[in-house]
Amino acid sequence: MAKKMPIFYSALMLTGVNLLLRFVSTSFQVFVSRKIGAAGIGLLQLVLSVGALAMTAGMAGIRTATMYLTAEELGRRKPQNVTWILSGCFVYSIVCSGAICIALHIFAPFLAEKWVGDIQTVGSVRLYASFIPIYCLCGVMTGYFTAANRIGTLAIVEIGEQLIYMAITFAILTLWAGNSSQKACESIVFGSGISSACTLLALIVLRIGENAKTGQRIPVRSRLMQAALPLALADDLKAGISTTENLMVPKRLALYPHAENPLAAFGMVCGMVFPILMFPAAILFALAELLIPEMARCAAAGSTQRTRYLAKRSLRVCMIYGFTFCALEFLFADELCLKLYNNSQAGAQLRLYALLIPVLYCDAITDAMIKGLGQQKICVRYNILTSGMDVVFLFFLLPKYGMMGYFFSFLVTHLLNFGLSLRRLLKIVGNVVQFHIPLLAAIATAISVWCAQYLQQPLFKTGAFLLIYGSLLVLFQVIKKEDITWITGLVHKKTT
Repeated sequence: MAKKMPIFYSALMLTGVNLLLRFVSTSFQVFVSRKIGAAGIGLLQLVLSVGALAMTAGMAGIRTATMYLTAEELGRRKPQNVTWILSGCFVYSIVCSGAICIALHIFAPFLAEKWVGDIQTVGSVRLYASFIPIYCLCGVMTGYFTAANRIGTLAIVEIGEQLIYMAITFAILTLWAGNSSQKACESIVFGSGISSACTLLALIVLRIGENAKTGQRIPVRSRLMQAALPLALADDLKAGISTTENLMVPKRLALYPHAENPLAAFGMVCGMVFPILMFPAAILFALAELLIPEMARCAAAGSTQRTRYLAKRSLRVCMIYGFTFCALEFLFADELCLKLYNNSQAGAQLRLYALLIPVLYCDAITDAMIKGLGQQKICVRYNILTSGMDVVFLFFLLPKYGMMGYFFSFLVTHLLNFGLSLRRLLKIVGNVVQFHIPLLAAIATAISVWCAQYLQQPLFKTGAFLLIYGSLLVLFQVIKKEDITWITGLVHKKTT
């Protein structure tokens, strides 16, 4: 087994790779859009939306389940059992993804005509269906490598996957697709599928190359079902409700008396505001990805003190990080949206939604920790409750209050989900939150924003905010001497 990398550096590596891949992907997207035009891109997005729902169903929670079960065995210091875990996960994944693959093949004509709106995309839908088992088995292997803390290896493989995808897609688009939107869709789906197949092969070879010892067979099926099925239900529910909301919101918003262009209003929030809102969360999503196996390892090893430490430290860091970007996006909302979209209305919406950043960011971390502690079924209950409330709120509030009704629904359901998740976490690990600390951090943020807003030059405004904010956090003892020592240790020391 490779030497364990500290979780801080693993998170930084994942963040760097994610940002690099996002930048490369965006650049390639520009090339594709120029090659196939807006109509081709629109058609591609509809095809991929069908594929995304099918892959969510085919994945059936297996990636997170693999991480969780692998981390449990490693936490118990029984690496010889990992082979049986992976074998069970492979069988489960093949059965689930195979069933979805067959179903998508059968219903491809119906989906192409009724959903995509172009019967000629049947070939693209069926081609995507053929690769679903490969995508899902990749989920098993990436789940294993994440749980085993082979983050560096995984990062290199993912970069290679992106390069293969771009090379294959570029070649097919140039040599075969021409100006046909249908052929362009098939080219992109094929390039994605082949690159995923290469990734799967590489990860399997790397796993074989570990020469891992295999112990006596252990029962896996019941543990796998307990871990994967709740996640599968939650993921499918989210995908289904997300699709329902996307179809319902413009129609219900059209009933609002003051709605000029409902689709544009909805698109502005989802397509302009949310990407900016969640972009800084890339490092937190990387941390959340690593916290699931880390918490599972600690729980399996009986390391109560380590579990409490991780929960306390993660929530504290996430809270400060969330308030920081809440303030920065609030201060620069207009500038960001004018620069990126040339849209001042998006700036007003971003300023409103930026107030929720601390809750959204902390919710992601809290959700990951309770999943790592084996609370998948609880997560499903919370998701069902809040998602159902969201649909009901949107149905009744949109015709009367427009997009403010959308904001109210978003606010209430996310606050409730975070509150329930945090309550569950604290019940498991004990009270690791001093509730006056978030209040003091919020006061420090408000004072810093109020002072910095009077400066016009962006650099001076940012510097003034950070200086005042940091000083107040220290003054209010939100950041203490031991926190500064911990941060300094992370920078100068590469072991924990």
